[in-house]
Amino acid sequence: MWIVAASVALLSVPAQGAGKTTHVIFVMMDGMRWQDVFRGADPDLLNKEHGGVGNVEEIKRDFWRDTPQGRREALMPFVWGEIAKKGQIYGNRDRGSDAYVTNGFNFSYPGYNEILCGFPDPRVDSNDKKPNPNVTVLEWLNRKPAYAGKVAAFAAWDTFPSILNVGRSSLVVNAGYDPLTIPPMNPRIELLNRLKIETNVLDEEPMDATTFHTAIEYVRLHQPKVLYLSLGESDEWAHAGRYDLYLRSSQRFDQFVKELWETVQSMPEYRGTTTLILGVDHGRGVAPTEWRGHGQKVPDSKNVWMAFLGPDTRALGERSKVAPITQSQIAATLAALLGEDYNAAVKNAGAVVRDVLSQ
Repeated sequence: MWIVAASVALLSVPAQGAGKTTHVIFVMMDGMRWQDVFRGADPDLLNKEHGGVGNVEEIKRDFWRDTPQGRREALMPFVWGEIAKKGQIYGNRDRGSDAYVTNGFNFSYPGYNEILCGFPDPRVDSNDKKPNPNVTVLEWLNRKPAYAGKVAAFAAWDTFPSILNVGRSSLVVNAGYDPLTIPPMNPRIELLNRLKIETNVLDEEPMDATTFHTAIEYVRLHQPKVLYLSLGESDEWAHAGRYDLYLRSSQRFDQFVKELWETVQSMPEYRGTTTLILGVDHGRGVAPTEWRGHGQKVPDSKNVWMAFLGPDTRALGERSKVAPITQSQIAATLAALLGEDYNAAVKNAGAVVRDVLSQ
């Protein structure tokens, strides 16, 4: 009987605009596995052979605990200490909460298109820097007078100007190693622009820290109504086979989310009126070897997770025994939290996740 009840709870409903949310912050990390979020550090990867771990004793000290609950709290203390207690988190397949991608490709550009547009598109079948033919929910909101110039996106991956089609959308987008040049400038932004270049470690993107701190500085200066932030170190270190650095970047992601949330809650423009969304573009394979990759040849990489925290989201915590949800539902849910009906405008977009909205 719970299947029927859960299915009803996830149906698309018209946005009523009666909630408290006036601002949305959507933060994504690239390719973090649901297994690590819900189970914590994987014992099969805490070694040199399969996890490429440099200092096994140190990494076990920092991330190994006797229970999955203890391990996941050590890895992501803010997610489990705040979001999972006061909001909702989906994707623990061990507890009957399935979240997955529908694009069939299980890699980045198709995933970001599905998430931000609300539907998969077979034309988006590579990570090439081709302008997205589809309008994202960010662009859709930015076209509305209430949000014009108040939607901003920051991303580590330098393909995001194409994903968000900046030539058409006119969105504020700062991605890759590009400096942020939108006035007013200040010494912190000037330093961050330098650090992006001078701390170049990864090929396609700067370290997450510079992307994050650039975004939070923009929030302080401009107070956007919708902020999108995408970080990428987790995927880079996984592809490199460095489970230790993957874990550390995931923990930093949690710390960044905590800092961002506490910052906006300290600002009168955001306090009590902001909803936070977390998500990933794809999952990964399982230990001992497939965890490094994702894509069509790695079926497990279709499985993802997502979380919601805000004044209109009931504290239902870690969801269990609910109907499956897909990443194509995030776009309409984001809009509905702001009182906007994305499904009415984009008929093929995934349905609103109703449980996330105030009842």
